[in-house]
Amino acid sequence: MATFKDAAEVYQCIGGFFKMVTDHPEMGEKIGASGLIIQFVYSEPDSIITVDAKNPPPKGSFFRIIEGPCDLKPDVKMTMTADIAHRFWFGKVNLVQALAKGDMKAQGPIPSILKLLPAIKPAYTLYPEYLKKIGKADKVI
Repeated sequence: MATFKDAAEVYQCIGGFFKMVTDHPEMGEKIGASGLIIQFVYSEPDSIITVDAKNPPPKGSFFRIIEGPCDLKPDVKMTMTADIAHRFWFGKVNLVQALAKGDMKAQGPIPSILKLLPAIKPAYTLYPEYLKKIGKADKVI
């Protein structure tokens, strides 16, 4: 059974988490410094989250998040099910293995994404805490 019942729940959980870390002193700053536009295209349910670290972010943030389709041309496009993304943010999915197995597909400069892995390590603790905070403790794995 899918973790998320609809796109709105993906945006609430994963999109909301991304928005929360836009000003994170460690993660946010390193993602912002990447200068990349990274688009996550999810299925089951269909949803799109774009991380824009190329254009000027809102004051107090290192990057901006766009939920749903947008006109930005991504430098990197990551495609996967929303369940794989959810498990990734718990540290339960190895990016390199998922790419090799086809659980995730990437278009664009893969080394740029791999360089961000150390920067997002705090997410593995922050994402479960965020879900509990927004009343989605049932999603914690």
